[in-house]
Amino acid sequence: MKNKNNPPRKNRHTMHSNLKNYNETVNYLYSLQKHGIKLGLANIKTLMGILGEPHKSFHSIHVAGTNGKGSTATAIASILTENGLSTGLFTSPHLVSFTERIRVDNRRITESEVIDLASETYNSISNTDLNPTFFEFVTAMAFYYFAGKNIDWAVVETGMGGRLDATNVIHPDVTVITNISRDHCEFLGNNISGITYEKAGIIKTGVPLITSSLAPDTVKQLTDMAKSRNAEIHVYNKDFRGSIVRMDERHITLDYSGYKNYKNLTVPLTGEYQLYNICTAVRACEILRQKGFQISDTSIKTGLQNMSLEGRLEWVSHDPPVILDSAHNPEAAKSLALSVKKLFAGKKIILVAGIMDDKDIRGILHPLIQVAETVILTKTGYERAASPEKMKEIMATFKEPGANAGHVSIHKTDTVTGAVDLAKSLYRKENIILVAGSFYTAGEVKEALGYESVLPRLREII
Repeated sequence: MKNKNNPPRKNRHTMHSNLKNYNETVNYLYSLQKHGIKLGLANIKTLMGILGEPHKSFHSIHVAGTNGKGSTATAIASILTENGLSTGLFTSPHLVSFTERIRVDNRRITESEVIDLASETYNSISNTDLNPTFFEFVTAMAFYYFAGKNIDWAVVETGMGGRLDATNVIHPDVTVITNISRDHCEFLGNNISGITYEKAGIIKTGVPLITSSLAPDTVKQLTDMAKSRNAEIHVYNKDFRGSIVRMDERHITLDYSGYKNYKNLTVPLTGEYQLYNICTAVRACEILRQKGFQISDTSIKTGLQNMSLEGRLEWVSHDPPVILDSAHNPEAAKSLALSVKKLFAGKKIILVAGIMDDKDIRGILHPLIQVAETVILTKTGYERAASPEKMKEIMATFKEPGANAGHVSIHKTDTVTGAVDLAKSLYRKENIILVAGSFYTAGEVKEALGYESVLPRLREII
């Protein structure tokens, strides 16, 4: 399958580790936060050179965007795996366990493999002046792991932006840019044009680009940038499209129209916004076909049926019913509210909301309270978390017609565990408990419900 040569790699059995167990390893990874977030490719290029250029040993698909990139990347990887191609998937952040970030053939990296990889990467730079950030270090770990597994393909999600993101060291066969809206504004800027420019930095000369963006100005900007790099662009609703046939609390079934038409593609995810992500994933596989790679119709259908994704309208409890979503910016919150309104008509929503202080709290809360009867404002254990008091003060400013703030019962708790306990005590059979506002809130709710985690603060770092 592969037509790229594998790089020389160090003998893993000869490496000596200072990292003795999983807890110590994730502690070391967390300590890299002291280097902050540094956008740029110098460190990752040096790391790749030290490790033998592992990123050049496999084909890849690069996925950027504000919302939907994790779902899109996971769908593509599931299809390729179903097609018999050994496929790596690199995503971030994780909800509960660090091992969620790096997968091969739908299987997470093991804790022992995390120790080995971190040790080797650590040892490789121990005698240098290189000070990689957390995300640079973990990106290097992922690519080195993929090379060691001799994968055929990697589906790689950017951490933030694209142009200066550590993942942009790869030269992909296809690039994907999903929905673009305001997020990470302190790094990417506060206007959509500037954010689009950063995300479009993954576009490579002659490499096809797919976008699921629906905003005309964004599509035009992406089209212009693609043309400047001689990259063919495929636009949702112009070159490919889809429609939802059925949607229930756990699945969507959709029809797809592109190079080929697919009827009744069923995905074990829900929410109207997943239509764009799934169609974009199918288009990516169609483009691979155009480039000469063999992707069967059966693999597309079965790969989508078998995909699994946490933190997107995910059911984590049935008694009481608890659904969590990682929506953490206004556009994602609007999409979530729309889906909740359609999926749970007639149900009374208890909203558990925890939001980071550097996010658009007003823009996130406003659409979510439209579908809520009760709101529990809470705070994660992370220092960036907004206080419940601040969120309540912001809600008090919602005076415009339809804002609904005056018609909901508002509660405050200082811990996510306390919020879960309160939600359970308020639950009646007509209720659904909805958790939203950030990846961190979603992750801590899963922990409160019994999902294990080591050093949950690792979620904090891109």
